[in-house]
Amino acid sequence: MSENGRSRVWVWVLIGGGAFFLFVLAVFTLVFIALHASGRQAGIHAFGDKIGVVDLDGVIVDPSEVVEDVRRFANDDSIKAIIIHVNSPGGGVAASEEIYREVKRVRDEKHKRIVASIQTVGASGAYYVSSATNKIYADSGSVVGSIGVIAEWVNYGDLMRWAKLKPELLKVGQFKDTGDPTRELTPAERQYMQGLIDNMYVQFVQAVADGRHAKASDIKSIADGRVWTGQQALSIHLIDQIGDFRPAILDTAKSVNISGEPVLVHPERDRKSLLDLVFGDASQWLPTKEKLLEQHVGFYYLWR
Repeated sequence: MSENGRSRVWVWVLIGGGAFFLFVLAVFTLVFIALHASGRQAGIHAFGDKIGVVDLDGVIVDPSEVVEDVRRFANDDSIKAIIIHVNSPGGGVAASEEIYREVKRVRDEKHKRIVASIQTVGASGAYYVSSATNKIYADSGSVVGSIGVIAEWVNYGDLMRWAKLKPELLKVGQFKDTGDPTRELTPAERQYMQGLIDNMYVQFVQAVADGRHAKASDIKSIADGRVWTGQQALSIHLIDQIGDFRPAILDTAKSVNISGEPVLVHPERDRKSLLDLVFGDASQWLPTKEKLLEQHVGFYYLWR
């Protein structure tokens, strides 16, 4: 092939490649616009009678986002009520407590209607949070309850000995290295850890009792870590009404004198760019300092 022929081929390759890239870009743009349009929710400045919706989804690790969403809706007079849409097995003890306190503050101090609508799971720490609301809705088949505390870690001491690795440790304080994954707990350490968990359990039971306006003794009688279906939970007064998200919306609207269809307001989030859509968010896979520090004993209000 002549030099001119090869040049023409390369020109057509470049033109074809450019056209293909523009086509792919256009497709992704249309998909992004469609997803954005279909997923768009009413903003905080929408007109009409409004109900704020806060999602409590997945394992509860960082409470800051949910707490801020609840607080913002509580301080907005245009929001007549708040629904916590729950689909979570619970999570960290302190994280669950922080959300619980904010929800209870809205109910008892702000006197704004706030309810929980449990979707598939509202267990342990998620139930802890739900118990602080004015009313709890759940489907008949929802998983509810699991009032209890758990702490666990992996003892890989045998593996280290097999690999002929020997950990070295310097400490001041008998219990400073309690939970060291390279060895067994001593009897004193086991007693110490059990004391911590027992105290957290008492706090959990008392918080649910306060939230549900019940006696701690009544809650303790069913607080053995078990979960119940929504139907079972209704019979033991862990929830107030069987119903999915739609009935929870309509019933809540009626309770705050909203006539007709309420406007649902979701917290505003940073919009995803086209690059996010194409390449995704890789931050969850990157080893941050916080993630590296998470490799230690934790205490959880969590249903396994």
